[in-house]
Amino acid sequence: MNSSADPAARAGLDTAAMPSHVAIIMDGNGRWAKKRMLNRVRGHEKGADTVRMVVRASRELGIPVLTLYAFSTENWQRPAAEINALMTLLKRFLKSEQAEMLENNVRLNAIGEIDRLPAAVRKLLLDTMRATEGNTGLLLNLALSYGARSELVRMARMLASAAADGKLPPAAIDEAMVSSHLYTRNIPDPDLLIRTSGEKRISNFLLWQIAYAELYISDTLWPDFSREEYVRILKDYQGRERRYGKVDA
Repeated sequence: MNSSADPAARAGLDTAAMPSHVAIIMDGNGRWAKKRMLNRVRGHEKGADTVRMVVRASRELGIPVLTLYAFSTENWQRPAAEINALMTLLKRFLKSEQAEMLENNVRLNAIGEIDRLPAAVRKLLLDTMRATEGNTGLLLNLALSYGARSELVRMARMLASAAADGKLPPAAIDEAMVSSHLYTRNIPDPDLLIRTSGEKRISNFLLWQIAYAELYISDTLWPDFSREEYVRILKDYQGRERRYGKVDA
């Protein structure tokens, strides 16, 4: 392939050193709206535009997996009006983006306690996942009603139940088996975790999976996050040395 035709190469990125999985904690919608004296819902609406941008950019730049922290288990504690608005935005996103996913070979997946979503949202989500399941390009992984601690509890219960039934010797439990009982089974662990809005915490997101992820904290509020900043972060990632606890030869 002519490198000049490759969007990643044109952006100054090393196409051979792209992360295989980028995970993003999309933070700052509420503060973006507050700074402009707008309703929080307006911040979420503007944030949805940024989601479209980062999905398109990831696909064009050749990133295989993108996981977006869209709605946490803790978010169920927010005011009902805000939750309803978020669910409406999710439905709108799924309806408006399905055709683009199909056209651009994007496969949709979801992780989390999906059964807690409203029935209409859950049906549309599952329908979109089924419609795109044959696509082989970017895997767009939405973390919905997701919490890492509840995911780990779910995994522990599954393994404990198998052990109690005599189907699994406890000594057979290893890291690979734990990983295979998480929502992210068959998905590589994130190489890069980005959090926007300047907050320096993980917020119960992919606690097992990000053990060796490179972290990048951006001060930018999510609705203002741009493709240009995304590329700068990817360049920063490519400039890091990943040793996984080892030392240089």
